[in-house]
Amino acid sequence: MQFKQRSVLPGFGLTLGYSLLYLSLIVLIPLAGLLAKTTSLTWAQFCSTVTDPRVVASYKLTFGMIAAIINAVFGFLVAWMLVRDQIPGKKLIDAVVDLPFALPTAVSGIALTTLYAPNGWIGRLLEPLGIKTAFSPLGVLIALTFIGLPFVVRTLQPALEELEAESEEAAASLGANRWQTFRYVILPAILPALLTGFALAFARALGEYGSVVFISGNMPMKTEITTLLIVTKLEQYDTAGATAIAVVMLVASFFILFAINALQWWTSRGYLKAAS
Repeated sequence: MQFKQRSVLPGFGLTLGYSLLYLSLIVLIPLAGLLAKTTSLTWAQFCSTVTDPRVVASYKLTFGMIAAIINAVFGFLVAWMLVRDQIPGKKLIDAVVDLPFALPTAVSGIALTTLYAPNGWIGRLLEPLGIKTAFSPLGVLIALTFIGLPFVVRTLQPALEELEAESEEAAASLGANRWQTFRYVILPAILPALLTGFALAFARALGEYGSVVFISGNMPMKTEITTLLIVTKLEQYDTAGATAIAVVMLVASFFILFAINALQWWTSRGYLKAAS
């Protein structure tokens, strides 16, 4: 006789119902309202709004993946140091990684602007070299890197902790050099987690507003981000135009994140096959 497995949570039907209700109230209904508001525009008006040169320039700045790629590289190095190396002040460094989580985005933006402005502590050193950080696309890149780094580090740490050092020692005993050990032993094991961290950092950068709006300078066609244009249109009571731009961001973000998640699933599946 088979007994029903005891579960702390309610039955499947009730749990599924609560889950669907929660997702509908928090995600699906607001998105449906966003799409419904866009229907107040004609197709010509919609295309004219979302293809305006100023809006297109903001797309190029907002959808850039450079910050997420930088975070993937340096986030791996930071996570490796925190997991594998024994250094003085390790706990302090581990706490500092979470600082972008704790700081309000406006505070982050003001702090970065203070540091990288032409008269700031770092900006005054870079200005004689001809490197303009604040009020430039480079400043936007710095802000997006700052707020996205913790996502990569915290995602990679559990994967690195589960990776046994014996596998690296075995690869070295078989004659593998450091690059071969990283390529064939370490990278396949951490790649799903690395892609997850990359996706989270990229998604965080897409919706960032507070930390970027201060350091960017908000110069049209140069340092304006898409979220700023949405807020600008809302302040001008152009709700339909704001929702049109938001829909483009929503659709583009969905396809980009879907591609990243599909790549993550493919790499995870390949790794499990190789392990079996």
